[in-house]
Amino acid sequence: MHTIYNLVSGPLVWASVILFIGGSLGKLIYMAVLTKKKDNVALAYVSPYYGARSILHWITPFASENMRRHPYLTVVSFIFHICVLLLPLFVLGHVMLIDEAWGVSWPHLPEGTADLMTLLVIASCVFFLVRRLIEPEVKFLTGPSDFFILLMVAAPFITGFWTYHHWAGYRVMGILHILSGETLLAAIPFTRLSHMIFFPFTRAYMGSEFGGVRHARDW
Repeated sequence: MHTIYNLVSGPLVWASVILFIGGSLGKLIYMAVLTKKKDNVALAYVSPYYGARSILHWITPFASENMRRHPYLTVVSFIFHICVLLLPLFVLGHVMLIDEAWGVSWPHLPEGTADLMTLLVIASCVFFLVRRLIEPEVKFLTGPSDFFILLMVAAPFITGFWTYHHWAGYRVMGILHILSGETLLAAIPFTRLSHMIFFPFTRAYMGSEFGGVRHARDW
């Protein structure tokens, strides 16, 4: 058990970080080169103003027409993304580990708040799963990889909640928590989860094209 823990909390952490950073940079460079090669003129009309306007609009709840048409999905999506982004950075256990390793710390979330946010992430994943299973237009576009990605996202939060509350088998769950987090981090650049990296670029591009060229809104 100690050998496995040392492996997942040592070399595999660095491997996942390297894969995440290297894969993200590599994909960004590849996409930039591909864009310049296939659609070089697109870069000429990228507008900071229209790009920023589009980004701000799409990260504002119910700002777009599509968000207003699907209110439940909008609420769940915003809650999910906020919790997924904040929890890994501000949960007490992670802050303590970083402080022990590098002597750097910052304020952490209250334990009750972290618990609630974790449960919201898990509930959101269940919502997305049910939606893919019962909504015809979503079910039609859903493949095995979509369920696998959903499982990858949910796993670190389920195992982390289990480990924190010291339920039966929490030591094994602690190892699975680290391993699932590393798997998720390493997979981001190579799966559809890469939208978290490309979102600012795609929205800036779309906003610039619609606002600066077509003189229309992209929402």
